[in-house]
Amino acid sequence: MPLDIIIGAQWGDEGKGRITDLLAAQADIVARYSGGDNAGHTVTVAGEIFKLHLIPSGIIHEGVTCLIGNGVVVNPAVLLKEIDALTARGVDVTPSRLKLSRNAHLITPAHIALDAASEQARGKAAIGTTKRGIGPAYTDKTARVGLRAGLLADEAYLIEALRTHIQAKNELLTRIYGVEPVAETAVITQYIEYARRLSPYLVDSSVFLDNALRNGRTILAEGAQGTFLDLDHGTYPFVTSSNPIAGGALTGLGIGPKHVRHVIGVTKAFTSRVGSGPFPTELEGEPALRLRGTGANPWDEYGTTTGRPRRVGWLDLVMLQHAIRVNGLTELVLTKLDILSGLSEIPVCTAYEYKGQQLKHYPSDLRILADCQPVYTVLPGWQEEITQAREWADLPENARQYILFVAKTAEIPVTMASVGPGRQQIVTLSPAITRH
Repeated sequence: MPLDIIIGAQWGDEGKGRITDLLAAQADIVARYSGGDNAGHTVTVAGEIFKLHLIPSGIIHEGVTCLIGNGVVVNPAVLLKEIDALTARGVDVTPSRLKLSRNAHLITPAHIALDAASEQARGKAAIGTTKRGIGPAYTDKTARVGLRAGLLADEAYLIEALRTHIQAKNELLTRIYGVEPVAETAVITQYIEYARRLSPYLVDSSVFLDNALRNGRTILAEGAQGTFLDLDHGTYPFVTSSNPIAGGALTGLGIGPKHVRHVIGVTKAFTSRVGSGPFPTELEGEPALRLRGTGANPWDEYGTTTGRPRRVGWLDLVMLQHAIRVNGLTELVLTKLDILSGLSEIPVCTAYEYKGQQLKHYPSDLRILADCQPVYTVLPGWQEEITQAREWADLPENARQYILFVAKTAEIPVTMASVGPGRQQIVTLSPAITRH
């Protein structure tokens, strides 16, 4: 049976969590494949808001099993806090429903301390990390000195590994960065307790998923962040430390490509990002506030994890075509279409101008990107309120034309458009409507 992959087609925060939640109704397993608790997925069900950072968005659906895959880096404190919060709200988060890969890597207080110290040392060159230890944990993984979740099943081995890890990191913290060391005994005591609670959740994730596929079950792979935060294909160095693209789903879960059915790209009807780096269509002042919101609503453009206001700009189709190329997207989901209601005109970036030349492909050199000016096609806006729309015919003509323009330029169908934050505020489209 198939594997479907949900991909963020921008800089993250595209609304992947609520789309995962929606599609999870037809899945047996929802598997998270990359990132850490620097991700934030918001799901709204019957007016109730769930903010998830590590646990896959499918957990809200009864009968869906969720897996945190080997490509994820896990802070046990955050995971347990999330488990406890969901349990208190009546969600079943027992080991029968939630699985943790033995090969996922653990984040420790030493990683978090290093993240903060290194970001501070960069000064004006800081890359805007969430300071949650994600980068240092992935660095350890690559350097082959990381701590895998499987250690939680063996207390003696865990203690020995933690002691070695903390001593090495304290050398860096004190000698290189000149900050206070991490308290070794306190960390070890904490992690013994984490091990007691989390060891029942451990599985060999590749075997678990292979057995599921062999038995006809459907898997929905949920990523974190977005294409342009990918370590290899994003706006390096203003990226995350993992691979949020489709290829990362295969390595982050231990599944081969023969199982892939759909690769679904999620993109906002405009563009946003958190952190530093070039942003060709970025807006300032009143136009930015119009897209961002004031922060009064949970779905305004403020980071789920950081609370930072997001930088916002018009939809960038040069970016989107890059995301389609590197992910092999088969379809698009357009989110936050309702935010564009009330605009008389809506610019859409269809190319860049660089030193008198037009660029149609996204430049990998950030020095070039920083000097690019967007070339806009201006589309007519619509005044109608669309939050109650559920069918293609319910949308105003200009909203339909906006979707058709995106699909035509992207050369893949748009199969859904969200018109509000609620689970049911979705217009589902036949691929035939927007296929070109």
